[in-house]
Amino acid sequence: MVRHTTGRRKQEMKKMTNEKNLQVTFSKRKNNIFKKASELSILCDVEIVIIVFSPANKAFAFGNPSVESVLNRYLSENPPPMSGTLQLAEAYRRSNVRNLNSELTQVVNELEAEKKRAEDLRKMRLASQAECWWEKPIEEQSVEELQRFKRALENLRENIAQEAQALEFQSSPQFGTKNDEFDAGFGI
Repeated sequence: MVRHTTGRRKQEMKKMTNEKNLQVTFSKRKNNIFKKASELSILCDVEIVIIVFSPANKAFAFGNPSVESVLNRYLSENPPPMSGTLQLAEAYRRSNVRNLNSELTQVVNELEAEKKRAEDLRKMRLASQAECWWEKPIEEQSVEELQRFKRALENLRENIAQEAQALEFQSSPQFGTKNDEFDAGFGI
C-alpha cells in the first residue's frame, strides 16, 4: 500500500485552543528557537539572550556566553570603548564573517537540494520496485513475493509452451504451408 502525503502544510498563525497541544508545541518550538539562537551566536560571533515564558508562566532563558553577562552589558548601556585599530580589526573580522556566512548559506542550500534530489530518487526507486516487484533482489523479497514470482514464472512457462504448440500446429503439413505448395509445383 503506497501512501501519498501532501507534505508539510503551513500552519495558520493563531493561538491554539487545546492546552495539551499548546504545551507540546511550546516545548518543541522553544528548543528549536534556542538551537537557532546558538547557531546565530556561533556563526556571527554575537552575544545573544532569549527569554521566553511558557503557557504555565515558567521562564526559560538562553544566553551566549551567558544570560547574566549579556544582560549586564545591555543594562549598563556602556559598551567597552574601542580604539581605531580595534575598530578596523573588528570591521575586517565582521566582513570575513559575512563572507563565510554567505558561503555557508550557499553550501547549505546546495546540500538541501541534493538531499531533496536523493529523496526524489529514493521515492522513484521505491515506486519502480512497487510496480516491478520482480526487479527487487531475491534476498529482499518476502515469502509471499517469492511465491508470486514462482507462479508468474510457471504461468510464463505454460504460455511459452502453448505458443510453441500453436506455432508447430500452424506449420504442420495438413494446413499446407507455402513450402508445401512450392514443393508440389516442382514435383518434389
